[in-house]
Amino acid sequence: MMYLCGMQPLQDDLQVRWWNLEARLVERFGKKPDMETILFLIGVQEFGDLRKKFSKEEKQDLMHIAVCTLFGQSGYYRLDRVDEQGWPHFVQLKALPEMGLVEQENFLKDHILLYFDNAEIGEEPDII
Repeated sequence: MMYLCGMQPLQDDLQVRWWNLEARLVERFGKKPDMETILFLIGVQEFGDLRKKFSKEEKQDLMHIAVCTLFGQSGYYRLDRVDEQGWPHFVQLKALPEMGLVEQENFLKDHILLYFDNAEIGEEPDII
């Protein structure tokens, strides 16, 4: 129980940072995006094709690109190649840690925040 109490400020910080990102995305898009939408936007950003329509399968592929890109920041994936149609392919370098649902969501949120933080230091993503 002490461990959970000791982790509370870290979780609070993550939540505050997440709310700040959501506010920026609301300002940019006019409504609060859910997690799938954020992953889709990151996938489109990384893929680099801003066409208006993607098939359902392509949308899933774009979210996969986002997840691989996000977890690549921590060494879980790396870009292997880009195919002739411009789609990136990744290689998993190590297994993701086993986590419960809340921990998985926080792990993903933390990597999304890192993605946007890194973009602010270097180049600003087009999506915000």
